[in-house]
Amino acid sequence: MRDGMRKRLTLIIFTCLLAMAAQPAALAQSLDEAARKAAKQHDAKVLSARTVQEGKQRVHVIKLLTRKGVVKTVRVTVRER
Repeated sequence: MRDGMRKRLTLIIFTCLLAMAAQPAALAQSLDEAARKAAKQHDAKVLSARTVQEGKQRVHVIKLLTRKGVVKTVRVTVRER
């Protein structure tokens, strides 16, 4: 394998591992926190927020209204301690 290709492959693998490691930190714990983060991320207002059980995991379901008048539903898996 050429040196340049090896470096690119190493960078891709490192980036993937970093993204996988960062995911749990992105999961919100409380419903309020999840709703605030979703509203900020989508520049929207929270219309409703609730937590539901889906199989073995809990999920925050947040309904948002964007500035363009579009209603979006965001789902955030609850991080268990």
